[in-house]
Amino acid sequence: MKEQIAERFRLLQDDICRQLEAADGGGVFQEDLWQHHEGGGGRSRVIQGKTIEKGGVNFSAVTGLLPEVVASNLGIARAPFFATGVSIVLHPHSPVAPIIHMNVRYFETGENRWWFGGGIDLTPHYVVPEDARYFHTQLKAVCDRFHPDFYPAFKKQADDYFFLKHRNETRGVGGIFFDYQDEAKTGLSRERLFEFAVAVGETFTPVYVELLRRAKDRPWGEREKKWQMLRRGRYVEFNLVWDRGTKFGLETGGRTESILMSMPPVAHWAYNYQPEAGSPEAETLAWLRKGVDFLSENPAV
Repeated sequence: MKEQIAERFRLLQDDICRQLEAADGGGVFQEDLWQHHEGGGGRSRVIQGKTIEKGGVNFSAVTGLLPEVVASNLGIARAPFFATGVSIVLHPHSPVAPIIHMNVRYFETGENRWWFGGGIDLTPHYVVPEDARYFHTQLKAVCDRFHPDFYPAFKKQADDYFFLKHRNETRGVGGIFFDYQDEAKTGLSRERLFEFAVAVGETFTPVYVELLRRAKDRPWGEREKKWQMLRRGRYVEFNLVWDRGTKFGLETGGRTESILMSMPPVAHWAYNYQPEAGSPEAETLAWLRKGVDFLSENPAV
C-alpha cells in the first residue's frame, strides 16, 4: 500500500502547487529533484511570488535503516523504514496575512508497523479572532467526517506541540496536530486513516486562499512590517529548537535545503522587546496561549 500512498501524496503536491500559483497571481514554483542516500528521494518546490514572499511545498518518499536515536525515541528495534509525505510552509509578503504550515505523512517500519501523522497550524503576525474561528471551523469539519474525537484531541495536541517553551507562548493560533495514528489508537483502518490524511491535505489550499483574500485590503506600514520580522524570528526559533520533523530529517540524512525550506527569507531578533501596553502587538501576544476556544463567538483574550 505504501506505493499507493506515495503516489497520492505526489498528486496532492501537484494540486496544491497549481492552486497556490493561481492564488499568488505571479509566482511560479521552482522544482528540485533529489535522491536520498539510502533510497528514494523527493521533489522540493519553492515559490517567491507576488503574494507569497517565500513558500515551499515538498514531497518525499524515502527508505533506509532507522538511526539508533530515532529507533530509541520510537521504542522499537532498528529496522528498515519507509516514510512519505507532503510538507508546506508559506510566508506571505503582507504582515497582516498569516504564515501557515501543513504536513501529512505516512511511516512504516518492521513487521506491519505503520502510522499516519500530520496537521495544519496557523501563525498570524496579528491575531484576527474571526479568521482564527473560520480556520478552526474548517478543521473541525474535516475531522468530524472521520471521528467525533479527532478535532478536540488533535486541537489540544497542536496547542501542546506548537509551543515555544522558552518563550511560554504558542507559535500561533494552533490548529490540529496528529502523530503515530494507527488502527489500534483510532479504531480506523489504514485505508480510512489514509483518506483522512488526504482530506486534511485537500483542506489546506482553499482555507489559506480565503485567509489571503480577507487580508488583501487590510492596511499596513513600517510598524507592522517590523513586527512581522520579529514574529518570523519566533517561527525560526520553534523550527530549529523544538520541531520533531526537522530533527528527524536531519538525523536520517535528509536533504538539508528541503528540510530548512520552512525558514522565512528574512527574520529579526530584538533584545528583550516589549510591545506597548494596549497595542495591537500586545493584543496578539495575549492570544498566544494554550486552550483558547477559537470556535466560540467571543473567545476570551
